[in-house]
Amino acid sequence: MSLAGSSRPLDTQPSPWTPASWRGFPVRQMPVYPDPQRLSAVEARLRRYPPLVFAGEARRLKASLAEVAAGRAFVLQGGDCAESFDDFTANIIRDTFRVLLQMAVVLTFGSSVPVVKMGRMAGQFAKPRSSDNETIDGETLPSYRGDIINGPAFTSEARIPDPTRMETGYFQSAGTLNLLRAFATGGYADLHSVHAWNLGFVERSPLAARYQDLAARIDETLSFMKACGMTAETAPQIRETEFYTSHEALLLPYEEALARVDSTTGETYACSAHFVWIGDRTRHLDGAHVEFMRGIRNPIGLKVGPSTEPEDLLRLIDALNPSNEPGRLTLISRMGVDKVESKLPRLLRAVRQSGASVVWLCDPMHGNTISTTHGRKTRRFDSILGEVRGFFEAHAAEGTWPGGIHVEMTGQEVTECVGGAHRLTEADLGRRYESFCDPRLNAEQSLELAFLVAEELKARRLPTPAAVVAA
Repeated sequence: MSLAGSSRPLDTQPSPWTPASWRGFPVRQMPVYPDPQRLSAVEARLRRYPPLVFAGEARRLKASLAEVAAGRAFVLQGGDCAESFDDFTANIIRDTFRVLLQMAVVLTFGSSVPVVKMGRMAGQFAKPRSSDNETIDGETLPSYRGDIINGPAFTSEARIPDPTRMETGYFQSAGTLNLLRAFATGGYADLHSVHAWNLGFVERSPLAARYQDLAARIDETLSFMKACGMTAETAPQIRETEFYTSHEALLLPYEEALARVDSTTGETYACSAHFVWIGDRTRHLDGAHVEFMRGIRNPIGLKVGPSTEPEDLLRLIDALNPSNEPGRLTLISRMGVDKVESKLPRLLRAVRQSGASVVWLCDPMHGNTISTTHGRKTRRFDSILGEVRGFFEAHAAEGTWPGGIHVEMTGQEVTECVGGAHRLTEADLGRRYESFCDPRLNAEQSLELAFLVAEELKARRLPTPAAVVAA
């Protein structure tokens, strides 16, 4: 899908922006609510509710992402394909947070730089769909678009877009954020505990011998730090961590209703999450999603698929980050293992030659979804790892910094993706296939991916930050 011919000219000033100006642009991937008055009433209530996140938090994340853009940090972004209202439990939130912490420790050691941690949590309720409708046994109904819009049950009542679901999403996001903040600062994130959990994973893994060396070196590092007097009592960084939330800003009535003007700067922030992104299906330069995102001051992301042309990408970068602010814009590559080698390098080259300051992440999930003989969607672990390797290879060839990974995963031991050390097959998918949308890596597969990515980072001896800045 090329954007050429449907873009704002670069030599004209964009029209004045407001949180509602997106309403004058073409809208894609959003529901049609049957009762506009009911929708307006929900939006009015959301506008009165407190913000879910704060402008100062978003600015701290932007500063951290500026370090990634300069090659001095790495990003781990992970979480559910689409959060479910039914899965709003402390244990599920805790388990996903825990696995992300475990992955971050491994990646920090592998990359030798700080890891910026972002969860696809506390707001990842809406999903784009390839079709407005789906047909089962001859009956056609509107597609399920995520719990914040309609229900997954294949009934006419469940599939009607219901604006009150936005309020449920808001309150569940508030509860999730409250718990995440407590976990991040209350001692649950202590490095020694996280590493102990990783040792347990290594012992269980069929690839234990492969991971043991890395785990032992992390253990030695923590012991050295302790001998130097750096303990949880003397260094808060050991027992606390910064953790940010993110989601695709797909449902614009919800995003607009939660936009707030920061009292200290007078700038507008999307206060539904610290980081929001534009999906591959809504990255039209003349579209409502780009219009909304160009005006908020959060750090933002843009999914970049195999149909993206270099000139279109440069136009989008210019529209979304006209001042070339470091940390403002993250490009999330989702090419597929069979296309990353042919499609990504020319985009990296065009962006590098333009002088744009961006963060590059690899989403190895969305381009590698396949259907099984039984009609279930799945992803092959080898394809996921293969795209990550292709991402690193492309950056090494272009002299640019591979800024991180973006994965759909869960802390539960679901069976939705095949492969990995435990060699899950299509026959295993029926045991615990729980996703209503896309298949996720389970806890063991997520940690395995982190260990393998850490090996890649160390084996490739990626450019030093100084070399990246000079490139």
